[in-house]
Amino acid sequence: MYLIEISRGLYQHWAIYVGEGYVIHLAPPSEHAQAGANRIMSVLHERATVKKEQLYEVVGNNDYRINNLLDEKYKPRPVREILQDAHSFVGKERTYSVFTKNCEHFVTELRYGKPQSRQVQDAVRTVAAGAGAGLGIGIIAYAVATFLGSKDKEKQTQ
Repeated sequence: MYLIEISRGLYQHWAIYVGEGYVIHLAPPSEHAQAGANRIMSVLHERATVKKEQLYEVVGNNDYRINNLLDEKYKPRPVREILQDAHSFVGKERTYSVFTKNCEHFVTELRYGKPQSRQVQDAVRTVAAGAGAGLGIGIIAYAVATFLGSKDKEKQTQ
């Protein structure tokens, strides 16, 4: 079982390869290969669905690679257990949080039994180092609040 890292421009989408050309992944509503700029809106969803799809459909025209990023830190779980658990989630809706329960957390928990997201850890480190932790968190909070405010205005005008 391989972890598949798919480049989506500003972030990486993660899936786990389960054989015969298929992957299982945690997908918020706006997470699909043709989503374009709307993909970044995935971070604002609170729920996501576990899907089993063909790798080429999930990847689309994006670059991807096998990235078993935590193999040096953790021993992978037995393949049979990974497959069983991954398939048991297919079609189910799960809580989603870009910071604590994203697609990378999902697949690393399947492979290693430990939910982790290096891209979240790296982003937090980068923001903290570049702008100071308080300022960086403030910038992120402002950006999210601005976006949510614009969505509220959209709803009011419809």
